[in-house]
Amino acid sequence: MEVTVNRKAHFNAAHRLYRKDWSFEKNDAVFGKCNNPNFHGHNYELIVSVTGEIDKETGFVMDMKVLKDLIEAEVEDQLDHKNLNLEVPEFKDLNPTAENIAVVIYNKLKPKLDDKLALEITLYETPRNFVTYSGK
Repeated sequence: MEVTVNRKAHFNAAHRLYRKDWSFEKNDAVFGKCNNPNFHGHNYELIVSVTGEIDKETGFVMDMKVLKDLIEAEVEDQLDHKNLNLEVPEFKDLNPTAENIAVVIYNKLKPKLDDKLALEITLYETPRNFVTYSGK
């Protein structure tokens, strides 16, 4: 029997959506206000979902304390109160869209999980705009 456990987390970060190889005008046409050269911020809400079999001994899919600590170390400590474009190496040459942020978070967490567990990342950039990534 497979069950999905979920852990919510939160971080605040600034970013600018733009491509270095495009003119300011083209960036502005594509990314609008998100192309602000002075950056802008979001209060990101994150849901990390782990799916797997329930362990017969513990009754857990995954120890939630372990998941909490993993999210804190790999996501919150590395992204919270950061300028994603300037301070986070993964975004040096990667546009920090919500889609790309979700993939980066997935890639940070997945190697730390047991291979038998499936991972899905849901990232809310605003209460109405969110993305989901499960490694596919």
